[in-house]
Amino acid sequence: MRTLFSNIKELKQVYDSTPSLRRGAEMAVIPSIQEAYLLIENDIIIEYGSMDHCPKHVDKVIDATGKYIFPTWCDSHTHIVFAASREEEFIMKIEGKTYEDIAAKGGGILNSAKKMQSIVEDDLYSSTANRLQQLIQLGTGAIEIKSGYGLSVESELKMLRVIQRLKQAFNIPIKATFLGAHAFPSEYKSNHEGYINLIIEEMLPAIAKENLADYIDAFCETGFFSAEETDQILTAGARYGLKAKIHANQLNISGGVQVGVKHNAISVDHLEAVDEAVMQCLSDSTTIATLLPSCSFFLGIPFAPARDMINNNIAISLASDYNPGSTPSGNIPFLFSLACIKMKLKPNEVLNALTINAAYAMEVQDLVGTITVGKKANFILTKAMPSFDYMPYSFGENCIESVYINGELV
Repeated sequence: MRTLFSNIKELKQVYDSTPSLRRGAEMAVIPSIQEAYLLIENDIIIEYGSMDHCPKHVDKVIDATGKYIFPTWCDSHTHIVFAASREEEFIMKIEGKTYEDIAAKGGGILNSAKKMQSIVEDDLYSSTANRLQQLIQLGTGAIEIKSGYGLSVESELKMLRVIQRLKQAFNIPIKATFLGAHAFPSEYKSNHEGYINLIIEEMLPAIAKENLADYIDAFCETGFFSAEETDQILTAGARYGLKAKIHANQLNISGGVQVGVKHNAISVDHLEAVDEAVMQCLSDSTTIATLLPSCSFFLGIPFAPARDMINNNIAISLASDYNPGSTPSGNIPFLFSLACIKMKLKPNEVLNALTINAAYAMEVQDLVGTITVGKKANFILTKAMPSFDYMPYSFGENCIESVYINGELV
């Protein structure tokens, strides 16, 4: 089936081949074609160009007059496998309790871990699949999903098996990250070494035996895992072929960025707390800084200094951090507006951060992230808009008309 999208007002993020990771001044550049066509065959992009050269012999034509087409979002940091929501903690936040206060009262990650232990795998899969389908309808065409609400051998494996089932059931790129080092279970609160040994000696071998993870992550933060403990865990993960991705500098400057760069991490994520040493470390590396503005919005904490990072030639991506505690939303269109409003990023910079750079943060840049011949036909068709900038400007308005995954209308 050859499907032609004709009269596209602007076809954005067009490349002859996969570009390099965008950084610095490149972040503001989006190659595009005005008054364009896009031709797909089954699940692959096969041709595009100006309407002056539009092909005639196709099976189906979709008129995109006044509308924009660009690649689907790549969400490179999520926690969508969870057993239950945590709106009771939302009320605690309204009452003035901090993230640390809630965690100290048994809330936060330990709350989700307790609920994870009692849910059966099929129910966990069903609820997660529903969430993922909703995200795809909002334009997400590739996603990374973490474990980390298990905190025991059995529950961590349960989460990762659910992610494996999602990979088999959904036709978008999905990456699995093992985050056993998300928090210390209450029984190991005074025995950090014991829990780290459990991760290294029992969890990792079991995960490797079933080939359940692509990456390993750790929450390197005050009150969670120290830089030294994170280093130990990432070293162990590397022995099983798991590349590093790190939660770092969400609440404090933790040393996690430096540990991540030492381990050639694909990305270091959060970075709401940054100093000159962190900037220099990332500027000199190939590690991507994945920023999570929806988390800052929901928790009321500072936003990562995205503008300064771009000025320091650091490669940045953006992701939702969708989880039941600190970011109960995977709504990328809202995140788009948030990044413009609160991080002072230009729409083109945000589009690069949510497409090609985010694809690099999951190592799926050769499949998705740009409009390129041979790549998957995963793209968003907007409603008619006066300009592309209207999309983040009109926050809260649904500017997406259709989402196509592998050439099929969602």
